[in-house]
Amino acid sequence: MSTTEQYTPIEQTGVGKKAAGPVGWLDDRLGLAGVAKKNLRKVFPEHWSFMLGEIALWSFVVLLLTGVFLTFWFQPSMTEVEYHGSYLPFNGLEMSQAYKSTLDISFDIRGGLLIRQIHHWAAALFIAAMIAHMLRVFFTGAYRKPREINWLIGVGLFSLGLVEGFAGYSLPDDLLSGTGLRFVDGLIRSIPLVGSYLEFFIFGGEFPGDEIIPRLYMAHILLIPAILLGLVGAHMLLLVYHKHTQWPGPGRTEKNVVGYPMLPVYAAKAGGFFFVVFGFTALMGALLQINPVWVYGPYNPSEVTAGSQPDWYMGFSEGLVRMMPGWESTFFNYTWSWNVFIPAVGGLTGLFVVLGVWPFIEQWITGDKRDHHLLQRPRNAPVRTAIGVAGMTAYGVAWAAGGNDILATKFHMDIYTLTWIFRIGFFVFPVIAFMVTKRICIGLQRADANRILHGYETGVIERSPEGGFSERHAPLPAAQQYTLTAHDRVPVLEAPAETDANGVAAPHSRKEKLRARVQRFYYRDTLDKPTAEDVHHAEEHLGHHDGHPVELGDEFQGVSETGVPRVH
Repeated sequence: MSTTEQYTPIEQTGVGKKAAGPVGWLDDRLGLAGVAKKNLRKVFPEHWSFMLGEIALWSFVVLLLTGVFLTFWFQPSMTEVEYHGSYLPFNGLEMSQAYKSTLDISFDIRGGLLIRQIHHWAAALFIAAMIAHMLRVFFTGAYRKPREINWLIGVGLFSLGLVEGFAGYSLPDDLLSGTGLRFVDGLIRSIPLVGSYLEFFIFGGEFPGDEIIPRLYMAHILLIPAILLGLVGAHMLLLVYHKHTQWPGPGRTEKNVVGYPMLPVYAAKAGGFFFVVFGFTALMGALLQINPVWVYGPYNPSEVTAGSQPDWYMGFSEGLVRMMPGWESTFFNYTWSWNVFIPAVGGLTGLFVVLGVWPFIEQWITGDKRDHHLLQRPRNAPVRTAIGVAGMTAYGVAWAAGGNDILATKFHMDIYTLTWIFRIGFFVFPVIAFMVTKRICIGLQRADANRILHGYETGVIERSPEGGFSERHAPLPAAQQYTLTAHDRVPVLEAPAETDANGVAAPHSRKEKLRARVQRFYYRDTLDKPTAEDVHHAEEHLGHHDGHPVELGDEFQGVSETGVPRVH
């Protein structure tokens, strides 16, 4: 054996011998070896949709890294100063120390503008990735038992991400962010009875006060990031504890995970993906301008930026307020601003409450209390998928309504007509989206059943003795049949018993009747998957070629539109 082919165990090398003592000391007291050996070989499944959560994680890391850089030069003070810097149009203009330091970072600190823009783009990507990740979890049923707590943690991360993004958006104290703060001040004031007291407590006096920027700064760099880090850690620990969900497929069951181990495969891929995310945000920060604060100027409470819009993830809350009619009431010499409180405070609260309780609502409807580690294809839960699309549609209408003035200007439309379209559409469009999505899901279910029972189109045309032409179908491979039939069968619904064995009225009969009605609605029109007998019968039928001289081999998967054999 040559010298290059010899292998020396690491514990026998010089470095290994020197490290053996300290490592052994730690292992004797902390038991690190057993924990590391178990978790570093943890298996994770492979699918592109699982990267959505990783994008959110790595963009959060980018936010932390760039945020540390920005803290060295940003000054969170509302003290009025006179500007004398590189941006000549503002020389001699009075502004807050916070806005001046933002201008200094943008124009005088080497690489400051690049880091600012990377930070802002990473924030937008963080929220977008979280929303996409939550949608993936929702549409695939990944929140079902035992992951309800992890879903609640995700809802908490989403809500805190919105607050963190808004806090960072407000820190430069420019005219645009100040307009956004004024909007939030109106939301706080609209809370009945305690609104004005809360405003004085948060802003340190009459808006804008002198304390809001320092307070937002401490929340932005310390309080909220600490909570986010704790929730992210808990989210990851529960993911490892419960094991990662996986898509149905050959060899995949509710009791195993098919994929790659943490080391070396998954760790290498995750590390590489971090650099992809960092590079992508750096590219956007270098080439795409975002939040040019020098265009807006310093904040002045007597001014409002024309066409001002919040960051995209907060646009739906402003849209809800713009759609709401001007309803106000006066009780006991207090004005109750329902036109702000109901859509803004009530809308935001309702969104997170509905998201939080949905797993428990669905569990009550279905009565399914089993553990689930296999994901559902969205088409196999048509009502849930339709509800999700309806919610997305309502969100989209509210988001578009947040820019009704811009839309009216750009498309030369009457703003009042446009607002009424959004008001009606907020209730009508989601219903239409629900019905269309449900029918699409049921149609896809029927297509899957047809592929299982009638096979796939091979592209081979046969002519009968009578002169008719038909295309031969071949049975799906067993692996694809398994994938298409891995979901549960539709349960048999039974009417709730109105009396017990002794003829006495059953307790909770009203609740059970309600549950039965909702359950019928949930499973109505859902197509059940073919039985094993149906599949075997279809295979026998498809395997009989009526003496055709050309037999279809196992490798044949049909032909493309150009007649070239393809992989099915």
